[in-house]
Amino acid sequence: MYYFDGVSTPLGRLHIVVSDSALHRVYFPDEKWTEHYERDGKHPLILLVKTQLAEYFAGERRIFDIPLDPEGSEFQKKVWGVLRKIPYGETLSYAQEAKKAGKASAARAVGSANGKNPIPIIVPCHRVVPKSGGLGGYSGGEHRKALLLKLERHYLAPTIQSVKKAKKKVKKAVKKSTAKNKKSKKKK
Repeated sequence: MYYFDGVSTPLGRLHIVVSDSALHRVYFPDEKWTEHYERDGKHPLILLVKTQLAEYFAGERRIFDIPLDPEGSEFQKKVWGVLRKIPYGETLSYAQEAKKAGKASAARAVGSANGKNPIPIIVPCHRVVPKSGGLGGYSGGEHRKALLLKLERHYLAPTIQSVKKAKKKVKKAVKKSTAKNKKSKKKK
């Protein structure tokens, strides 16, 4: 038995489909489905997915820890496994993803598998872009892919700035310490 409910996000209203043990599917607002699901907004797994999506969109979550059960071929599942390892705020090219999936010459097949990803955002196919530049395709539309990448860069920027500031402070402290050591050696 599968259960569903909707959740409002900056991308529009997403529909989440779960079984009793795992997340099965995330539908974008304009996607249609013909399968029959039972609505259950209080299902514990639906509540977990809603919470983690809210945290993600608020910049408070970078890694999802939700049990997943996407339907797909073995190759697709392998490709989706690679997607889950792409760090928050980073991107890979389709060619890089193909290589990581063990099929270096299969960039187009990887792109096709990404397009069939039934659990977008949580399995972050939006983090794959063409090596020639641009956004590439996205099952939810390029405007949503752009928004997700922008959102991750936005929330990652303070972390990057903090690291840069810390590196500057360390560099300054090392320089100061080195200068003191040189002065003390000269006095001896």
